[in-house]
Amino acid sequence: MKTDTTSFISDIQEIRRRAWAHIERGAVTSGYKGDVDTVVRVLNEALATEIVCVLRYKRHYYMATGIHAQGIAQEFLEHAAEEQGHADQIAERITQLGGEPNLNPEGLAARSHSEYVEGRTLIDMIREDLVAERIAIDSYGEIIRYLSDRDPTTRRLMEEILAKEEEHADDMKKLIERVSQLDVAQEPRPR
Repeated sequence: MKTDTTSFISDIQEIRRRAWAHIERGAVTSGYKGDVDTVVRVLNEALATEIVCVLRYKRHYYMATGIHAQGIAQEFLEHAAEEQGHADQIAERITQLGGEPNLNPEGLAARSHSEYVEGRTLIDMIREDLVAERIAIDSYGEIIRYLSDRDPTTRRLMEEILAKEEEHADDMKKLIERVSQLDVAQEPRPR
């Protein structure tokens, strides 16, 4: 099969011309199909969500007490680190799109999709983390559907983060089951 290399080369020349035309836009080329302002706003909401999750997991790490707390606290700490990694990735993508990551603590809770709920007991903390993960899963799924083919790079990033959030939700579900089983096993037995 013979290809027409002349048209391919002229396409390359056109791509080079467009690349030089708006060089100050960085990664956002004329082929970008998304609304940059909307994508940056949505990413800043996701960034706030991740930061709130970091803070909640860190609090839960420090506040976890009781006979089952040590292993669960380590899980909280691991999740906090992973959520911080997500926040860093999202902030980096925002800057690639020419936006500014909104790291201002004022309004952080309002921008976040999830809530910051402390939880009083170990099981309450786990449940609050599971609820927050489920909120992130739903909202990130909506973001991915919105991005579709408008911004494949951001979509892939959010898909990777979504997969990790689903893993976190599964971890929290298993922790609830484990703690519930341990609590039942330690209840006093009637004589």
